[in-house]
Amino acid sequence: MKRCFRLKKSKEITAVYRGGKRVFSSTVTLIYRISKKTSYAVCVGKKYGKSVQRNKIKRLLREAFALYGKDISPPATLLLIPKVRDSYSVSSFSKDLRYLFEKEKIL
Repeated sequence: MKRCFRLKKSKEITAVYRGGKRVFSSTVTLIYRISKKTSYAVCVGKKYGKSVQRNKIKRLLREAFALYGKDISPPATLLLIPKVRDSYSVSSFSKDLRYLFEKEKIL
């Protein structure tokens, strides 16, 4: 079982953001680059609400990613950016992540 690492350095996130491939769904934007190991970051800005709501969105998105993150076959560095909505759920995030991963053939 492979392990996914979280991106924490701003420099790494900026590199993926500038040079990665973008894929869109109804609830999530995925930006990715093929790399040596699988790592990811969840990017939620201040336009999503106060800190309580932003943290909730991050928790939900991380939980949805945990379902499929270990199965990513070519290792990739991923940025997960949710779209602004009234309500969020793990089921909608996981459905859209699976769709994006299968569409880009990285699952």
